[in-house]
Formats: sequence, structure tokens, C-alpha cells
Amino acid sequence: MTSIAGHPQRNTIRLELRRNLMLKPMSTDAWDELEPALEIADYRKGDLLVHQGSHEMEQFFILDGILKRVVANPEGKEMILRFAAETDMDTSYAAWRLHTPVPYSIVAVTKVRTAKLGMAHWVEFLERHADVKTRFEYEVMRLMSEVMAHTITLHLLDAPGRLARFTRKHADIAGRLPNKELASYLNLTPETLSRLKARVSAA
Repeated sequence: MTSIAGHPQRNTIRLELRRNLMLKPMSTDAWDELEPALEIADYRKGDLLVHQGSHEMEQFFILDGILKRVVANPEGKEMILRFAAETDMDTSYAAWRLHTPVPYSIVAVTKVRTAKLGMAHWVEFLERHADVKTRFEYEVMRLMSEVMAHTITLHLLDAPGRLARFTRKHADIAGRLPNKELASYLNLTPETLSRLKARVSAA
């Protein structure tokens, strides 16, 4: 991990970070305070950024690649809760506030680069910048609502409807996800997903 100032691609990283939808409205003073606290971390496909049940919590801003939130039961069966890509974020903030372990893992779906900082430092930053805190907490609630909507969708929509909804709402990453990952998210087999995609392409 490297600070932004010490990174050989710091100018590109600064541009990517300022495209983050949550951060880009920040004031110059807030940017000047936040940047030195961020570390740049690179992950390979399949790397675990946060482990389900962990008490070590971090805030991630995605610069490149795709992450997933995933929960697993004791038997190892997994459910993907959401995907996040460039300009988005992932967080353990709710668990931090509730003083509970992180209820999901965060995993790299592709090669990923993030700017991150420990949750304690992020919370301290938020306490000094009320406007950022308000926007961030709204985003956390939106993400929780998104996960809930996805869970409801799995019960209410048939397979074609689930795929159509995902493609409509996440057109930016729909074509970048491995079939296995998207099929798992939609609670389909990879073979069923391939057939549905072929049917859509032929229509």
C-alpha cells in the first residue's frame, strides 16, 4: 500500500478519486485533509478485502475494477448482495456504528484498485465535515435499500425478469461481470444465464 503523494500514478489516481460520486462535491479543504489519510491498495481477482465476522473495518473508494459483498452460511453456501465498481464505494460503517462484526465479506471480482482508510479515521473525518457525513450516511442507507430490493427481487421476479432488471439498473457493469458471478447474484445456474443472454441477443 502506498500514499497518494508517493504513488507513481498519483495524478491519475487523484483524477479517478475526484470522480467518486460521494466525494466529488467536497470542498478543497476537505480534499486537502482527506488525501494524506488515504492509502492506495491493489488486489487480485478473488482477494478478500474484508472478512465476514471481522472487527477490522475500513472504508473503500473504488478507483478501478469491481467488488462484491457476499455472505456465507456455516456450510459455505454464498449469496452475493451487491456489486460496486468505479466511482462507487464499499464500507463497514453500519457495523462500526452498531459495534458488531462485519456481516459480509468484501471480495475482488476482478483486479481492483482502491483508495482506503481505517474506519476510525474515516469517522473522525466525517465528524469534522458535517456535509460529507450527511451525504455519506444517505449513501449508506441507499446501499442498504439496494440490497433489500435485490433480495425481494429474487423472490418476486422470474429468471428473465431478474436479468432484465439487473441489465437495466447496472448497464455499466453488466457486460464486465464473469457469468459465474452474475449467475450467483441472480440465483441462477451459469448455464441458465447463458441461455437467457443468448435469447436476449437473438431477440
